[in-house]
Amino acid sequence: MAASLHGVVEAALADLAGHLQAFTPQLVPREVGTVASVSTGIARVHGLPGVGFEELLRFAGGLSGFAFNLDDDGIDVVLLGDHTHLRAGQEVQRSGRVMDVAVGDALLGRVIDPMGRPLDGGGRPATRERLPIERPAAAIMDRAPVAEPLQTGLKVIDALIPIGRGQRELILGDRQTGKTAIAIDTIFNQRGKGVLCVYCAIGQRASAVAKAVARLREKGALAYTVVVVAEGNDAPGLAYIAPYAATSIAEYFMESGRDVLIVYDDLTHHARAYRELSLLLRRPPGREAFPGDIFYIHARMLERATHLDAARGGGSMTALPIIETEAQNISAYIPTNLISITDGQIVLSPSLFELGVLPAIDVGQSVSRVGGKAQRAAYRAVAGDLKLAYAQFEELETFARFGARMDDDTRRSIAHGKRVRACLGQAELSPVSVPAQIAILLALNAGLFDAIALDCMANAQRVVEDAANALPEELVERISGADQLADADREQVTAASRGALATFLSEEASDKGPPAPLAEIEPKEEK
Repeated sequence: MAASLHGVVEAALADLAGHLQAFTPQLVPREVGTVASVSTGIARVHGLPGVGFEELLRFAGGLSGFAFNLDDDGIDVVLLGDHTHLRAGQEVQRSGRVMDVAVGDALLGRVIDPMGRPLDGGGRPATRERLPIERPAAAIMDRAPVAEPLQTGLKVIDALIPIGRGQRELILGDRQTGKTAIAIDTIFNQRGKGVLCVYCAIGQRASAVAKAVARLREKGALAYTVVVVAEGNDAPGLAYIAPYAATSIAEYFMESGRDVLIVYDDLTHHARAYRELSLLLRRPPGREAFPGDIFYIHARMLERATHLDAARGGGSMTALPIIETEAQNISAYIPTNLISITDGQIVLSPSLFELGVLPAIDVGQSVSRVGGKAQRAAYRAVAGDLKLAYAQFEELETFARFGARMDDDTRRSIAHGKRVRACLGQAELSPVSVPAQIAILLALNAGLFDAIALDCMANAQRVVEDAANALPEELVERISGADQLADADREQVTAASRGALATFLSEEASDKGPPAPLAEIEPKEEK
């Protein structure tokens, strides 16, 4: 036994000696740079003559950064993390690859930072692919027209400012006017519709991000959503790359033939982070101290949102960028840039928000330049003239505040307009299905709500929604389809709403004597 073991050991040693004699050491050159100086969010590096633009670099302590300025006498590097431990003289190594991000289905339901690191307490996502955060947009010939609607569940948007899959619709308004609430509602409404979502929080407070994530998780929307977070106290470099990383994640799903909704919340903080980096890098400032390429950083990102043709898989990416304005100044530098890049805008009014009109969307200033072509035929039939009628009502309402004498027709128009406003209002996280929206709009056009007191409009709409949900399945399919709504179908939906509202009025007026027939009830004059 001992002799056999001794023989095995001698054979192993002989084999090892053979390998050592056959081994030829090779010298592999490796570029090593040196940190020359460190400031807030950036570092100056000497050496590394072969480094490329936006190449990822490794610093001491696991810190990463990417090359941003390539000068003859050094490199300016944007740091992607806490740099308090970084000191001049420390080594810098090349990674040989540009800044990229992990992509894949494993990211669904997760909260990550722009580097792909988990922020939800779970393990690192088990992804197999990585994509550069900066990628060229799809060629024009690879794109298809926007032909399918993206239902938000919000009546005022789906009826008056429709959004199509592959569109870029800007949401802008002052702070605390409900911009994020519209985006979260839209994400929540995609449940069961086959649309994946990416929510990118840029420079937000940690408490606000946690609240948004909690809402998504509570409503079951986090299962089909990827949340990319760059908090307000993170390095400006992370805030800068966050929307690009989120766009690459969404592009992976789009190129696999799926429909994606991406929300940038918000690009105001992104522009400020880029301005901070540019001033630190001593790039020439322009208007409002923003660098000259501030338009390009948003244009090249939003141009990646599109609808691919069938040869490329037929996927789509719908972008909802958010911009914060100051004192409703939509003609400021960044808002005008984004308005010119996107395919329409949803403008939120603080005055409407203060009056309790939610969502506080200014219908007169909001527009969708593409979504109308993708809007369902049933919407076009019942909401075609609604936007114009609502704008005329607002003018009449403003005129009536001066105390002018009005005839009966004007008073009825104002009373009807107030019902239109009440119908377009909607509570947060309470999406309305397509058949219910069509039923409410048909009842509105038929004047069925004119007999309802304003403080009872919410209950009356719920009654109409219940009646719409009880419609025959084949009728619901025709309403939700792409074909024009037949006159018989419209009459059937209107009749169901009329019967439901008649019952509702009877119950409301049970203590006030027998109610008048619905068709004979005249709207009351509003004080």
